[in-house]
Formats: sequence, structure tokens, C-alpha cells
Amino acid sequence: MRFTKTATAVAGFVSAALIVTGCGSSGGQGTELAGSWEEIVAAATDEGSVTIYSNHAPANLEALKSAFETEYPGISLNYVRGTDSDLIPRVEVENQTGNGVADVHMTTDAGWIHRSLDSGGLSSVVVAPAIDDPAYRAEDGVLDDTFFVTSATSIGLAWNTGYVPDGLGSPEELLDPRFDGKVGVVNPAGFPAVVHIYRRMDIDYGEGFVDRLAGVNPRIYGSAPAITQALASGEIWAAPGASMDVLAERDKGAPVDFALPANPIGIPFYSHILSAAPNPNAGQVLADFMLTPEGQAALSKNYIAALPGIAGTGVEGSEVVAQDIDLADPESLDATAVEEYVAAWEQRFLG
Repeated sequence: MRFTKTATAVAGFVSAALIVTGCGSSGGQGTELAGSWEEIVAAATDEGSVTIYSNHAPANLEALKSAFETEYPGISLNYVRGTDSDLIPRVEVENQTGNGVADVHMTTDAGWIHRSLDSGGLSSVVVAPAIDDPAYRAEDGVLDDTFFVTSATSIGLAWNTGYVPDGLGSPEELLDPRFDGKVGVVNPAGFPAVVHIYRRMDIDYGEGFVDRLAGVNPRIYGSAPAITQALASGEIWAAPGASMDVLAERDKGAPVDFALPANPIGIPFYSHILSAAPNPNAGQVLADFMLTPEGQAALSKNYIAALPGIAGTGVEGSEVVAQDIDLADPESLDATAVEEYVAAWEQRFLG
């Protein structure tokens, strides 16, 4: 992990459809970061709004918005929710043109994160005081003073409790002929993180697992939320790579359940404050809030939090925090490698 301790003398410095909530900025372009943290908070209030681009769960982003605006009633939080393939090009165009809309960007695209760190220029140094809290473990969660881990998700085993009343104990059980045509998987096209998951399945679930999975004629879906919906409806009975969103549906009363296998596969969400941010002070305030217990409780519900002991996060009995989830090897996620894997996957699963 690339880490250099954030230079915070913080006491003194500091294609899926998009879901857009109240976008727009009162701060305009060209504002600068203030001096002390107190001055940054005051300047953020003058800016009046902050916008985050994120591929996180919509319910969690809405919870973050509510919690943040309660803590900072003078600053409106707007979020644009989309996939990495939707949002990353927007971030790059805004940076190139200097016409920023987003102040903060959250992503799970490990390859892009590493490329951004190598090229520089996209991100501002994060000076949020919460990063210096020992509980946050900045030495494991901050990359080059700019990208900071905000939560993580782990894919796991999920099932419809009506059709699989005894649950699942291991991925191998899904290869039983009784699941023929009743297993759901996500097409990795457009999702480097999903390519990483399939590669890890062949390591952590057993050599050749993905090829054998194709043998049970799984149904193909375009996203993890679609898998969750199909499980809840009974369209499919089980999934080997379901997201932790299944826990939220279970809590709402859906007939689904979720468990982490012996070797869980995780994906961290990293955030950064954009150098083209029209509201750089508000961006710092949002970054700080996301790393507080209140921010983590909102952002990481039914996900893996970046702080220990946050109620409603993670999987019962697990002490894993987001800093324990490593980024994927960037060399395995360059554009050519991803395209080649997707082509081979589609040949196996779609014929």
C-alpha cells in the first residue's frame, strides 16, 4: 500500500442511470482552501454546499446526506450516484477543463486509483482532523496523502431462505446440480472490481471455481443490486458473489440471508478531494465527517466500516475493518487485462 503520513498539523490546517440529489454549488469555481480547521469550516459554510460522486449504495448515500446536514446545517450535501464507468470519465473531464462539479469522489476502481496516484493532479491533500484519530489507522488507510479508505464491502454467499432453508456453508455447495439455472452472477463487463472478484474466486474458493460455476448455467445480471432483487423475488436461489446489500434487504423482511465464506473477498471504497473541486473547504469538511463515528454509522451500514465498533456495520461476529481490505493489484486491472478477462468470461458464460 502506498502511504505517506498526511501532513496535517490539523490543529491548524487542514452505463447505469445516475441518481442525482439536488446537484449544484453556491460556491462557484476558484475558491481556495482556508487556513486553520476552524477557518476551513467557516469557509465551507460560506460555500454552502458539497457534492460527492460515488458508487456506494444509494440508501447509504442518503443516510450520509441526512447525517451530514444535521451536523452541518449550513452546508447542503448533494450526491451523484453511478458506476465507476459512469463517474470516472466525468471526474477526468472536470479536471481537464477546470469546470468542476464534484468536490469529493468515491471509487472502488483499484487500477484507476493507482493510475491517478502515478499521474498526480487529480486530488488535493486531505487535511481532515479525523484522519489523525488512532482508531482510523491512517497508516493502513491513506494513500499518498490524498486517497483515504471510507468503507469496504465483501462479497459473500447469499440465498433465498424459502428455497435454501438450511443456508450455505461454502461456495462449493453452489455447484450441486440442484442449483442448475438457479444461481445468479454478475457480468464483469464495465466493472474492473468484479473482474478482481472472479480472479479471487479461483484463488479463495478453489482452483477452477469460476469454470465450474459456468457449468450450473447461472443467470447473468448487470449489477449486484439486480442479484439482490432476484434473490428476494425467488428468481434465483443463491449467489456466490453477492454484495453485502443483501443484509439491508434481509433487515427489511426479504426472504434472504448472507454469510461470509472462510476466505472472504473484499473491495475497499476510497475517497479523495478533487483538485477541481468548486467547494474545496466543504470537501474537506465532508471528508472529515465521513471518518467520524457518526459518518461511518451512516455511510457503512451493512458494509465494513473504517472504524471499529460501529453499530449496524459489517457482518455479525466479524472484527474486520475497511483498512484490512487490500486494493487489487493494479497490473491485473489495466484496461487490456480487464478486456481480455471479460471476453473470456463471456465466452464461458454466454457462449
